[in-house]
Amino acid sequence: MRQFTLPDLGEGLEEAEIVTWYVNEGDHVVTDQPLVSVETDKAVVEIPAPSSGRIARLFGTKGDIVKVGAPLVEFAEDAGQDTGTIVGELGAGEQRPVPTTASLPGGQGAQVFPAVRALARKLDVALDLVEATGPGGTITRADVERAAKRMSHGGPAEPLRGLRRAMAQRMTAAHAEIVPATVTDEADIHEWRRGEDVTIRLARAIAAACKAEPALNAWYHSGAGERRLIERIDLGIAVDTGGGLIVPVLRNVAERSVSDLRAGLDRLRADAIARAIPPEELRGATITLSNFGMIGGRFANLIIVPPQTAIVGAGRISERVVALRGEVAVRRTLPLSLTFDHRVVTGGEAARFLVVLKSDVERVS
Repeated sequence: MRQFTLPDLGEGLEEAEIVTWYVNEGDHVVTDQPLVSVETDKAVVEIPAPSSGRIARLFGTKGDIVKVGAPLVEFAEDAGQDTGTIVGELGAGEQRPVPTTASLPGGQGAQVFPAVRALARKLDVALDLVEATGPGGTITRADVERAAKRMSHGGPAEPLRGLRRAMAQRMTAAHAEIVPATVTDEADIHEWRRGEDVTIRLARAIAAACKAEPALNAWYHSGAGERRLIERIDLGIAVDTGGGLIVPVLRNVAERSVSDLRAGLDRLRADAIARAIPPEELRGATITLSNFGMIGGRFANLIIVPPQTAIVGAGRISERVVALRGEVAVRRTLPLSLTFDHRVVTGGEAARFLVVLKSDVERVS
C-alpha cells in the first residue's frame, strides 16, 4: 500500500477542509485525475491524483479538517509512485507567516476547584468564556451558572468552518504581530460626475499615493527584520461573501486603464463569491483596499495582514455640512481611513500618503 498525503497548499497554510470526494474506494484513477476538493481560507482547491492506480482507502469525509502531511488516499500496491504534487507555491520574495499562539482570557488562567470544573462540564460551559468573580480570580459555581444562563439565550454552538475558521486564525495572528496606527480624513467628491466608479477611483488614487510614499507599498518580514519596497502595486480588494472574507488581488493597478481595471475587478469578485478563484489570484498583495462604505460605516481601524504594511478603508459617502471658502455648504464627502504598521511606517509617511490619496480622489476627472 502507498499513501498520498495532503500536499503543501502554499502561503503557510497548514490545513484544509474536505468539500467533495470525486472518487470512491476501489476506483481506478489516472495521473492528474481530480481526487478531492478542499477548502482553505483562500479558495476551494481541487487536488489531483499523483499517479495512476487503484484506490484502497479514503481518509476523511466531507467537513473533516485535514492537516498538511496527513493521509488523504491509500493506493493499492500496484499504484504508481507518489510524485509529491505541490498544489500551490509561495511567490518569489514571500515568506511563510510564522504561526503565533495567543493566551486566552477567563477560565484558562483562573483558579477552578474540581467541583466547579465538573459543573462546567455538566452544563457544557467553556471555562475560558466565564468571568471569574471569586476571591483571587477564582471561578465560582455562580459564575458558571450565570454563563450557562447567558448561553441558553443564544443558538447552539457551532464550530467555525472554511473561510470563517481560517479568517479567525489569520486575524488573531495579524493582531498579535502588527503594531497598527490609523489616520483618517474626508475627501470632497461633490464635483464627481454622476455614476463615478468609486472602487476604481480609489484604486487609482492608492496607486498615486504609493508612488509618492513607497513605504506603504511594501512587505515587512519581522522574523528577518527586513523590509522590501515593492515597485509594482498589486492591490488586494476585500470581498465580503456569505461564508467570510476573501481578498483577491488586482494586479499592476498603476499601469492599467479604467476599463481594464473594472473588467478585472468584476471577474475577481465573481470568482471570489463563487469560490472558484484560482489560488494564484489571492497571493502577493502589496497593499489592500476595504471599501466597507458600500455597506455602511464612516471610519475604521482595519486589520493589516502580514507581510503588508498598510490597508486603506473607504467609508459611506454622505452629504456633510462643511466650510467652503468662508461659507457654509453641503457637500458629498468620502471618509478615508489609513491603517499602517507603525513598526516600519512612520507617522509622517502615513500622513503624506493620505494627503496624496485624498487629493487624487478629489480630482475632477
